[in-house]
Amino acid sequence: MTGIGKSFLGVRVLDGVDLEAAAGEVHAVVGENGAGKSTLMKILAGVHAPDEGTIEIDGRSVAFGHPIEAQRAGVAIIYQELTLLPERTVAENVFLGREPVRRGLVDRAAMESATGELLSSLGEESFGPRDLVRRLSVAQQQVVEIAKALSLNARIVVMDEPTAALADHEVGLLYTLVRRLTERGIAVLYVSHRLREIFDLAHRITVLKDGARVATAEASSLDVATLIRLMVGRELDSYYPPRAADPPGEVMVSVRGGGNARLRGIDLDLRAGEIVGVAGLQGSGRTELAKALFGAEPFTTGEMTPCRPRSVREGIAAGIGLVTEDRKAEGILPHQRVRDNALLVARAIRRSAGTPAIERLLRRVRLNPPRPAQEIRLLSGGNQQKVVLAKWMTVAPRVLLLDEPTRGVDVGAKAAIHELMRELARDGMAVLMISSELPELIGMSDRIVVMRDGGIAGELPSGSTEESVMRLAAAS
Repeated sequence: MTGIGKSFLGVRVLDGVDLEAAAGEVHAVVGENGAGKSTLMKILAGVHAPDEGTIEIDGRSVAFGHPIEAQRAGVAIIYQELTLLPERTVAENVFLGREPVRRGLVDRAAMESATGELLSSLGEESFGPRDLVRRLSVAQQQVVEIAKALSLNARIVVMDEPTAALADHEVGLLYTLVRRLTERGIAVLYVSHRLREIFDLAHRITVLKDGARVATAEASSLDVATLIRLMVGRELDSYYPPRAADPPGEVMVSVRGGGNARLRGIDLDLRAGEIVGVAGLQGSGRTELAKALFGAEPFTTGEMTPCRPRSVREGIAAGIGLVTEDRKAEGILPHQRVRDNALLVARAIRRSAGTPAIERLLRRVRLNPPRPAQEIRLLSGGNQQKVVLAKWMTVAPRVLLLDEPTRGVDVGAKAAIHELMRELARDGMAVLMISSELPELIGMSDRIVVMRDGGIAGELPSGSTEESVMRLAAAS
């Protein structure tokens, strides 16, 4: 891709970007939200046409007017939000719109046989061609997407935030799949905010900032500090702000023997001024714990003081806030203004909050620029998350539960969210943070609670190692 330029409604989003990838290479594309990564990938995949520049595959110039044309040229894109049909089988998804036909009817035997061969080539044995996609985990669904790409004879595979919804133990499976693709001579363009993955997988890294290419370099020639400086244009001395020097304050929430259909025997104290991290594998009960504390999926057994919320309304009334894992589905109203999103909770419990207060909050959460009248869907993921945090700050909760607060957020926005979390704790709030990123958990937590099979497997102090966390999370 040479000299790629693109504007939307007069706004320049790509400006003369060059990008190349070789057969068998993992080429990472990184940058803050809004840097132009997704637009560049969508141009390669035929979703958008470039305003300027050229694309060549195998030395031949190509111009795609539709994603199908890009597929025929050997380009496949696997989006962060998977595009499978949940009520169809694996085989039906892999060959959707290209089903083999015999005597005028879909040849299911051939379709399932071909899908089985694709899954075997990827080393996948935990599910088969006839399984319904809705019964698969997110990691397994990604295998289906990759099998679909192979069925299209893809020679260039774009992966957009492929691990955003994966637990740590599932990331290893993706690493294996990526390496199998490169062993076949497939070029992989890998878009991710997780820098550890970038250095684990990438041969080369291209950095975009404000729609322009800042640098392309061998991954081995860079370190984390240098890469962050290229991405954000400034030094970040540390990922994580310093922990509070003062000991934690009073107990804000206490649970003894808490349980419901998904949790058992929960004993937990959350104290003022403290950030408690929650670790665990997918399905361990992390999200269920947050929802139980909030009252969305209440505890049905045990004691919780000062009260045991039986509904979301009771949770809010008790001074508890929840930033949900799925921002788009549960955290925002995408077609409403920033101001309206920030006032959602306050209006739900009939508290007034004027525009000046909202603007102050938006500045405090480092929304840049703070435009209350803008539709929230037009903001980057990081800025949307800041508005979600502002939404809870309008009602000043005593306890704030954060489920994957920096998922899909660039390093600059992560730093702002981490600083805000520390500020809230210093102001006397009790903060509980669920994260699948072990470095984040270790860097931000004053102590770490490890979940396993719906219960608390153990507790670790600040500064614990990743190995000690995983040992508790994965023990049989």
